[in-house]
Amino acid sequence: MTIKIKPAASASTPAPLGPVMLDVVGTTLDADDIRRIRHPLTGGVILFARNYENRAQLTALTAAIHAERPGVLIAVDHEGGRVQRFKSDGFTRLPAMRTLGELWERDVLQATRAATDVGFLLAAELRACGVDLSFTPVLDLDYGESGVIGDRAFHRDARVVTLLAKSLNHGLALAGMANCGKHFPGHGYVKADSHVAIPVDERSLDQIIGEDAAPYDWLGLGLAAVMPAHVIYPQVDPHPAGFSKKWLSMLRGKMRFEGVIFSDDLSMEGASVAGGVIDGANAALAAGCDMVLICNSPDKADQLLDGLAPDAGSMESAARIASLVPQMPACGWDALQEDARYKAAQRTVRDLV
Repeated sequence: MTIKIKPAASASTPAPLGPVMLDVVGTTLDADDIRRIRHPLTGGVILFARNYENRAQLTALTAAIHAERPGVLIAVDHEGGRVQRFKSDGFTRLPAMRTLGELWERDVLQATRAATDVGFLLAAELRACGVDLSFTPVLDLDYGESGVIGDRAFHRDARVVTLLAKSLNHGLALAGMANCGKHFPGHGYVKADSHVAIPVDERSLDQIIGEDAAPYDWLGLGLAAVMPAHVIYPQVDPHPAGFSKKWLSMLRGKMRFEGVIFSDDLSMEGASVAGGVIDGANAALAAGCDMVLICNSPDKADQLLDGLAPDAGSMESAARIASLVPQMPACGWDALQEDARYKAAQRTVRDLV
């Protein structure tokens, strides 16, 4: 296998971001990580708990990634509750989003304020360590059926989900971070976990659009990015949403969404219906995704970088992806500890967990 590598772009003229987001193996970059990050098809790097030892190490890792590919988007799944990759050495433990939904039942205004504080704290701590984006908020509805979603969802009511997500997104924005709603049009109704199975939701289009997908419409311009579900909705399309031109055209057309569409991880079982990793990436890009994720599988990442066409992904997609890179400078960790907004948000969050 031969992969052609372009030299890393200079900081003043970063190369256009490619349509692939991949991960790195450990807590520092090895030669293979660097080769993949420098590849012209790479536009993003996603981090996991295995990439974290402490804040100093994380900050050094993100700086190294940005040095190898200036402008590359560094992301993480850092929602709160059981999906929080960094939890030690000063990182604040964040509540599961259901906690905010339960607070809503007692005090609506306090819940919206708390959601903003959670978003600000989440984003400020990540940005202080060089992370650009968290794949949050979860917009799935809490039907009480899905184990993989569960308390990651705010609430059963789509209106409550929308307003809490809007408040959380406001907090992210105050710290200079964009957002990503997931998993379009909804993963909360099905029991199966798309990491290890292929979930099927037999409901009608009207049912799904009327409830699960409603937050994507109501959030409007406040939604910067969307990640579709690896779920099949056979009454609408035989393909999972992330490989469905019909679903993604509805997102762009009916809901007038102008932001970035990320595929979910192509190595998940729910993506296997699209074939191998190259077929899956091509199907996702053809359906309307701007960027495809390949995680936890360096060999498949190499296959993808070697097998995708050099011109995969459009300039329009590259511009959308670049828009997610923070534009305002991050507050350093030490300065953050003295920031009045941060202290207030931390008090709120500690009362929730």
